[in-house]
Amino acid sequence: MKAIATNRKARYDYTILESLEAGIELKGSEVKSLREGKVSLKDSFAHIEKEEVFLSNLYIGPFSQSSDAKYDPLRLRKLLLHKREINRLAGKVAEKGMALIPLKLYFKRDLAKVELAVAKGKRAYDKREKIKKREVEREMKKAAGYSKRFPVSSPQGGKMVSTG
Repeated sequence: MKAIATNRKARYDYTILESLEAGIELKGSEVKSLREGKVSLKDSFAHIEKEEVFLSNLYIGPFSQSSDAKYDPLRLRKLLLHKREINRLAGKVAEKGMALIPLKLYFKRDLAKVELAVAKGKRAYDKREKIKKREVEREMKKAAGYSKRFPVSSPQGGKMVSTG
């Protein structure tokens, strides 16, 4: 299961509360475009209309070999979920500040799938606080001499010596 596209900004802008997998209804040329990697999840979101879930602002570029002249790369795309899943999502999204955000687009057994998340938007001070916390942790690791690439060597002239 290789990811075709990921929404990296989503984890920065939102607090992910829950995620689930949904199928996506596509045209044949759109599937071929996905296989070529002509897709972007940036600024895309899902919404519920009349007990159906739709994905908006998902950009799937036109397939290079397609003859469809009036192809719309940002068209609404229906997500395939069970009715009880849709009703559960509708209840969660009805709360203030909640949104349905796509996190990842991938193929699973030759079917296009979307990892959809119920998320709550972060405030600017939440983001700043998280960045500050990450930098403090980085400084602590640096002070302790921790490095992924170059582990701390032993005092025996830089050679790693096993004690077992």
